Order: sequence, then structure tokens, then C-alpha cells
Amino acid sequence: MVVRESPTVEYKESVTPTFLKTVSAYANYGTGKIEFGVDDEGVVVGLADPVAECLRIENMINDSLDPAPRYTLEPDEKHGTVILTVYEGQDKPYRSKGKAYRRNDSATVEVDRFEYGRLTLEGSNVTFDALTSARQDLSFHTLEHKCVEHLGISELTSDILRTLRLLGKDGYTNAAAILADKNDFPGIDCVRFGDTEDVILDREAATNVSAIEQADRAVAMFARYYRYERIEGMERVQTDRIPLEAFREAVANALVHRTWDVRANVQIALYDDRVVVTSPGSLPAGLTTEQYLYGQISVLRNPIVAEAFLKLDYIEKFGTGIARIRRAYRDSINQPIFDVRGGMVAVTLPVTDAFEGSEEEVQVLKALSGGRIMSRSEIEKQTGLSRMRTLAALESLLERNAIVRQGTGRATKYERS
Repeated sequence: MVVRESPTVEYKESVTPTFLKTVSAYANYGTGKIEFGVDDEGVVVGLADPVAECLRIENMINDSLDPAPRYTLEPDEKHGTVILTVYEGQDKPYRSKGKAYRRNDSATVEVDRFEYGRLTLEGSNVTFDALTSARQDLSFHTLEHKCVEHLGISELTSDILRTLRLLGKDGYTNAAAILADKNDFPGIDCVRFGDTEDVILDREAATNVSAIEQADRAVAMFARYYRYERIEGMERVQTDRIPLEAFREAVANALVHRTWDVRANVQIALYDDRVVVTSPGSLPAGLTTEQYLYGQISVLRNPIVAEAFLKLDYIEKFGTGIARIRRAYRDSINQPIFDVRGGMVAVTLPVTDAFEGSEEEVQVLKALSGGRIMSRSEIEKQTGLSRMRTLAALESLLERNAIVRQGTGRATKYERS
């Protein structure tokens, strides 16, 4: 099977200078391969002399890339191909003719000035929140109140600010400004929609204020619309239609991992059946989508802000946010959706209202959770149900408009409504 071009694989029929941009992209953002002697469709067309081309490639990289990245070359004389593997480096930014590049799916594009600045910081092993703040007239009443409550201190002193890495030898850091009562940073925008997105029922914007206040105001608005009380015997029991733990984690993650140098707010859209938390900025460099989704590793974009949120109990432990959200939905048919694309990360938290149906119907709905589209045979394999039980559950769910059918015949597939 032919493997198409991707963020980590590029094909080149011949050796031309255009491949140098992709070398820059891989060295800056993640290891990848360039296969020479292969056309755009993945078909081998061959090079006349792969060994000689290896020398050309090596000379072109050493002459054009600054600094020179680490790479390997594998000539295949039998098929007339050369595989160039470029490894992500630590001395970023890696530039080709003075410009730095990144991969955008299967294309290579020049980075903008914000991305270039982040690469420079990363190459210097410095994070944005560790830089000295341009604004030094900062106050910390909100932060002090939280520290007194959670850390057992009587007041927020300069020594404690230094311990939290909010105060350095040159003054307050960007992390301090992000947590200060007033600042020049963006914030959150919470909107409660009606039947359509044209109908706005409520709005809560919190900008140029402490990230702590932003998180608290988001939770307060959440409670207005998704928390209610029900009577059980002689007691009033508080219930959340969406798990509060999942919402708090999604908001905290958005604030901790967002790109603070971009003038965009964290968007929190509240619908009747779901909440969507969208954070500006792609995943931190070095963190893949798979690692993000399955919590295999935690790469912190703003480690000082993250540490403060950890100490103040807004997050439980580094690298466990997605797992905590999933755990909050472990008994729910409706499951959260995580969407990573372009310059944003979005988390959709559906309501957990109970579904009244047969055990087989519940199993089918769970199989189709998370936006999955599956055939009958795939559902059978996922649930372990027999063909007849799967068909019966599907027909019942179709009648109740809980799922929809796509295609016909062998191409028929199902998804949640």
C-alpha cells in the first residue's frame, strides 16, 4: 500500500533546493523523512545515481541550513531512492536561507513572527512565562487570597513570589503578569447560546485580569446553567448535567497550555447539550496528538503558570488532564471529544443525561461515542454482540433518532445523532 505524504513524510522525484525548507521544518518541529526518487503519489521513479545524490544532499544541507541539523542518508541503489531522515534538534530555530519553516499537513510553510520567537525561546531553553514582564506595576490580591487559602501562608511576600518564580532578578516575570489582578493579556469569553448560535442568551468576558479569576468566573457561569438540585427522600442533592471536574480541568488546561503571546481569548461556548472549550495555540512543540490524547507525556508550554495552578489545586497533576476528563465520563454514554487542528485545541464536553434503553442499545451508543462512524460489523467487533442483537439495537436506535444511517448496502455506516 502506498503511503501518502504527511506531516512527517515528503516525496521528491529529484534533488532540488526546495527540499531544504522541509529540512528546516523537521529540525524545528519534529523528526521526519524525505524520500528522493519518489513522485507525489508515492510511486518510485528512481534516481540515476543514489550514492552521488547523497553527497549532493549532504553538501546542500551543510551550505544552506543554519545551524546544521542532525540527519542520516540511506541510499537504495536497487530501487534508485534515497531516504533522508532529519531529526528534531535543540538549537532552534533552524533556518534555510535565513527563514524558518514548519509542516502544515503535507506542505511546508514559513513560520510567522510569533512562531519564530517561540522557536528562539525554545532554542535558548526559555519559556514565554519565564521572560521578564514588560509591565511591572502589578498587584496580586486574587493570587494572595488563593495562596492563603491553599498554601497556609499569612501573606504573599517577595520571597514567596521568588519561590513561585514570579519574581526574578530583573523584576516580575510574564507568569506573574498572567496571574496579576490586572494585566495586558487576553482572557476568556464565555457565551451561552440559545437554539442557534445567532441567539446569545448570556455572556461573560474576563480579559486583562488574573488567569485565576478567569477560571473562577468560567466555573461560576457553568454552575448557572449545568448545575441543579433534585430531591432524594428528605434531602436536596446537587447534580451537574456536565461533570464539574471535567469542565474545571478543560478550562485549567486551556489557560495553562494556551499561547499567551497571541491576542485571542479562550472561547467557552455553552449549549443546551454540550460545552466547547477552545484554546488558542496548537500543541506545544515536541508533543504529538497521540501523546496529548493518551497522556503519555506532559510537555508544558507555560511551566511556571502550570506550577501555580497545581499548587492552588486547579489541576491535579501534570499530564493527567485528559485522563481526568475521560474518568469523569467513565459511566456516561456521551463521551468527550478532543479536537487538535491548526492553531487551536478544542474540548467538547457533552451532557451526561441518562439514556433509557436496553443493554445492547447502550453498548452500541458507547461504541459510537466520540464522533465515531462505524459499520455494523465494526460495531459487532467493538461490542461483542451477535449479528442479530446488533441489528435489533441499531433498528431501535434509528427509530428513536438516537443514531443516523449513512450509505446503503455494504457501505452502510452509523453514527450518533
